[in-house]
Amino acid sequence: MKRDVLELLESAQGGYLSGQSMAEAMGVSRAAVWKQIKRLRDAGYEIQAVTNLGYRLAGKPETISMDKLLEHLGDHPWRDRITLLDSVDSTNSLAKREALHSAPHGSVFIAEEQTGGRGRQGRSFSSPRGKGVYLSVLLRPACAPSQVPHATAMAAVAVCDAVEKVCGVRPGIKWTNDLLMGEKKLCGILSEMSAEWESGTLESLVIGVGVNCGQTGEDFPEELREKATSIFLETGERPDRNQLAAALIQGFYALSRDLLTAKDAWISRYASDCLTLGRHVRILRGDRERRGVATGIDGNGALIVRYDTGETGTVFSGEVSIRGENGYI
Repeated sequence: MKRDVLELLESAQGGYLSGQSMAEAMGVSRAAVWKQIKRLRDAGYEIQAVTNLGYRLAGKPETISMDKLLEHLGDHPWRDRITLLDSVDSTNSLAKREALHSAPHGSVFIAEEQTGGRGRQGRSFSSPRGKGVYLSVLLRPACAPSQVPHATAMAAVAVCDAVEKVCGVRPGIKWTNDLLMGEKKLCGILSEMSAEWESGTLESLVIGVGVNCGQTGEDFPEELREKATSIFLETGERPDRNQLAAALIQGFYALSRDLLTAKDAWISRYASDCLTLGRHVRILRGDRERRGVATGIDGNGALIVRYDTGETGTVFSGEVSIRGENGYI
């Protein structure tokens, strides 16, 4: 029925249609028409409503298209390795499945929406249609898993670079894998590895990102509205998602090139962007909590903490949660 309402609005060619006329054309109630109008608005369509005139289609949501994406990428070496989907459970899950079927290094997976977006420690990631860039890349570096613990930190820098390039503003990083604007979460990053058990070699490294682009406050689940934000909410402008997706691909290409040879430079940049440093933090490991001050980032992207007891320790991302004492950071 949503498609029927859209076709009627499109047939008006920018003019108004009354709810009653649409209801009669489809043989449904005006309430049913209103329900579909709301669904179209939720999907990103701009529909104006004027008393005594009805509804008018004023704008369609921008979609990520292969033509526009390739136009921004030019002769990029990964341009023929991109899979673009309308909907998927999770781009990371898809990338991992395709890795088992010999998908090549540099394969990129992008979706208009994720129905089961995932974050660290089993958390979900809200991924509404047309509101963000949900992208995963499959890398196959020739090394052992122990040689790439810094991959997530490098990914955070690559995403900061992409957002700054397209939007003119640079996010900060909450250790280890969240990008922030206005001290709220803008982007999550999830890195997942698969290794060959007998040889101990890395078979695949999948890095996924979800960047909130066009969400309003109402687009976030109620429990996230105080913690999450979007580029639109912070800047008042919706970014070109095709351009941002292309910039992310370019950033991940640079990451793959430098992953084993230039990590120190990337870690230095990560530390410069990391908003956690210098702050009082709570280190949560299971039911145990310790407090201290985040003082630095080591060469593998781990957090260096000076505990309130006077000890100094190194915290690795897979084993703890970090919470600021006075807020999300």
